[in-house]
Amino acid sequence: MKQKFVPEYEGELRKHALQIPRCISECSGIRVFGRRIKSLVFSTDVAIIKNINADAVIAVYNFTPQPSITQAIISASDVPVFAGVGGGYTNGQRSVNMAAAAEQLGAFGVVCNAMITNEAIRDIKSMVEIPVVFTVVSEHVDLDKRLAAGADIVNVSGAARTPEIVAEIRAKYPELPIIATGGPTDETILTAIRAGANAITYTPPSSKDLFARDMQEYRDWYEAHRREVDEMLNEE
Repeated sequence: MKQKFVPEYEGELRKHALQIPRCISECSGIRVFGRRIKSLVFSTDVAIIKNINADAVIAVYNFTPQPSITQAIISASDVPVFAGVGGGYTNGQRSVNMAAAAEQLGAFGVVCNAMITNEAIRDIKSMVEIPVVFTVVSEHVDLDKRLAAGADIVNVSGAARTPEIVAEIRAKYPELPIIATGGPTDETILTAIRAGANAITYTPPSSKDLFARDMQEYRDWYEAHRREVDEMLNEE
């Protein structure tokens, strides 16, 4: 089949924005409220969220979830946000309340971590219409009970074992929507997709790493043009 030509436009200022790996387009995607989502950027950095071409944001972090953080991320994002609502230290009614708040703020889905109880999933599902995403970190989890409680989508985060976990889940649940971490290379991303992932989470470089790269470019440029720059400054 002939590959389609896709016209492209880039502005001078925005051409430095981050790009997700093109190979993520190989996955099927998950359609949520009519939007087809293939890529999710894993970040809570609003500057990165505003400057990356992912289809959605998965906003989970290692502090107790707070509505003000969810609101800030949703306000900054141009794409759907799947907001973390806890499940570990934050659990039970607090997670339920966070899920309700996230939906009211405009979240496209809520993400529960691996330690959340079935009761909390059930209570969240009875409270919100947006999808409940359950995070899977091991193939030994009793996924039947999580799905029966109301989980709609699974988010597989098993480090190097992610493809194996995805493959086991896909074999048992042929039509279950699966998000998976893609890993650091095109090959690891494609391995997760071939195992059965419908969508991929991508972890971008940190702001610290991006700044380090840019500052080195500035230093190199200055050293290469130091004489011209100094002459220009002396003229002023």
